[in-house]
Amino acid sequence: MRTVNIKAREAKKREIMEKVFDCYAESGLNNISMKDIADRSGFNVASVYQYFEDLDDLIIQSTEYVMTAVEDDFMALAPNNIEDLWKFIDEIPYWTAKKHGKKYCLMYQVYTNPKYKKYGQEFFKGVDQRYTEYARSLESKLNIPYEKITPLIFILIRASVHYALFEDEFYLKSQLAVLKETLILFIDKYKRK
Repeated sequence: MRTVNIKAREAKKREIMEKVFDCYAESGLNNISMKDIADRSGFNVASVYQYFEDLDDLIIQSTEYVMTAVEDDFMALAPNNIEDLWKFIDEIPYWTAKKHGKKYCLMYQVYTNPKYKKYGQEFFKGVDQRYTEYARSLESKLNIPYEKITPLIFILIRASVHYALFEDEFYLKSQLAVLKETLILFIDKYKRK
């Protein structure tokens, strides 16, 4: 019985974090109180306080939770072979913008706020580790050392997020062109070894 209660509690907490993050993504962080959040998300203030110490705790936890889910979405689409790589590079920025653009805007509002910056730094340490592990998994498939693949993943992510934030087609196209040229050079270079 206790396991069910823990699972139900965790499910409710996730539901609150998702709804609250969506609320913030629509309205921004300014001038929204715990009561506003409760009203907009369909929860009462008392139930929100059962899961979070205060507004800051809610913002920190919901940002990390939702952005981890966004990263999971991205990783679920990430290719594991060279044949799918080119299509992925061409399509992922537009998918990212459409599906998660507002979430990225809010994430940057939160993690660039001096009050929450240390939480952003911790979150991105985890992102760095995860993409490095992904690069390691591609090393044998692409025959490129993971130390070369990792920064290329970051270029793609940065270009995709920048496009999601600003819809800057020039920046996106120039970043993707350099990324593809570099990949071709690496593929050719390490194929010969």
